[in-house]
Amino acid sequence: MAKKPRKRVRFKQHLINKYRLVVLNADTFEEKLSFNLTRLNVFIFGTLFSVLLIVSTIFLIAFTSLREYIPGYSSTKLKRDATQLVYKVDSLNQVLEVNNLYIQKVKDLLTGKITEVQLDKDSVSSVMKFDKDSMNFNPSDTDKEFRLDIESADRFSIFNEAKKSADIVFFSPVKGIVTDGYSLKNKHFAIDIAVKMGTPVKSVADGTVIFAEWTAETGNVIIVEHSRGFISIYKHNTALHKEQGDMVKSGEVIASAGDTGEFSTGPHLHFELWNEGYPVNPINYIDFE
Repeated sequence: MAKKPRKRVRFKQHLINKYRLVVLNADTFEEKLSFNLTRLNVFIFGTLFSVLLIVSTIFLIAFTSLREYIPGYSSTKLKRDATQLVYKVDSLNQVLEVNNLYIQKVKDLLTGKITEVQLDKDSVSSVMKFDKDSMNFNPSDTDKEFRLDIESADRFSIFNEAKKSADIVFFSPVKGIVTDGYSLKNKHFAIDIAVKMGTPVKSVADGTVIFAEWTAETGNVIIVEHSRGFISIYKHNTALHKEQGDMVKSGEVIASAGDTGEFSTGPHLHFELWNEGYPVNPINYIDFE
């Protein structure tokens, strides 16, 4: 029972025993520096130095620009720019939604889809009272004549063409030599027209672009929807000049002919014409030469 206190006394004594650290000149053995140390002092100073080193490293990484050189950390400027871009994208989305709604309302008004006006009774002043049954929103005879005059004045008006013939008047997308014709037997529902690289490809009629993307097999493809159930398809283009949703006129350049896609064998335009979901022979509607 008496040995344990002695061990504790010895351990404590070892901690406080003084040692002298001397720096001597190797040639003359002249004493240059000397330090009186104990094991306890060395342990305390070593611990304090380690803690100070760790705190300094954390401070440099967390509060200085040095952290940008450490993999996994992004710069403050990059974060600020990313935040600003997020705000701009959100604002642009809101503006785009408002513009799309405005354009749709204008289209409905021009095409006559809007036949009556709906009023919100909560938003209308109580002083103003309307009887919707007594109101007539149909166009007058004068308005109808004015619309017909405007439509007749448009050279490429689809309304004017529809009155002239039961079919649409199509314009040739390119001028060139037909190298491969329409064939139901070979399932080639198109004609191929050889042209020079970069030849302007024009829309065959007024319409709306419903597809404008790249495909691995047919390269740059653009599809235009026309009135009376017609759809025109233009493949193997080297570049597209219109995007999905754009409205195009007859003869307007929509692409540049090229040689893109796995199925292409040279610069040419692969042109398809569909009606009510079925392919038709473009030669019956368009003169390509």
